[in-house]
Amino acid sequence: MKFIIIVGPQAVGKMTVGHELEKVTDLKLFHNHLTIELVHPFFDYGTEAGNRLVKLFRREMFEEFAKSDLYGVIFTFVWRFDMQVDWKYVEETSAIFESRGNEVYIVELQADMEERLERNKSPHRLEHKATKRNIEWSEAHMKDVADKFRLNSVEGEVKKENYIKINNTNLSAEETAKVIQERFGL
Repeated sequence: MKFIIIVGPQAVGKMTVGHELEKVTDLKLFHNHLTIELVHPFFDYGTEAGNRLVKLFRREMFEEFAKSDLYGVIFTFVWRFDMQVDWKYVEETSAIFESRGNEVYIVELQADMEERLERNKSPHRLEHKATKRNIEWSEAHMKDVADKFRLNSVEGEVKKENYIKINNTNLSAEETAKVIQERFGL
């Protein structure tokens, strides 16, 4: 079992790259909005109940994936590198897989804000993320989060052996997926 975590700021292309990686490998995509969109009609993600349910559903899925005979799974996550709670989440999630002898890979995507704002409006993103369809709100939220948190690592900060950082500002999702596939032999 291979567990690939694709991290990066909102609209950097995590889900879209994950879909492309899914096409060229036997990996399955479990992007973060699958749980957010499931819970959102009942409880907003920012609420205590919404956060608890999203976390619960994800953990249960990770446990099942880790003990399954699937080739691997891709998960997407906005990692706030200046927040210890996010470091802990990545470690705890990775441990679910590593404790069963599974391999964990971290892919960090980085793109300029201008490009991310364009990607935020893409039909593919809006099709899969109903909570992002209010473009005005979504753009304001992206900028607010970028102002409050550090959404990309600094050089040498992520010390995992199976780690790659890709600036995909000028790469297509297909090209980015190919880089990941080749780097990790997927």
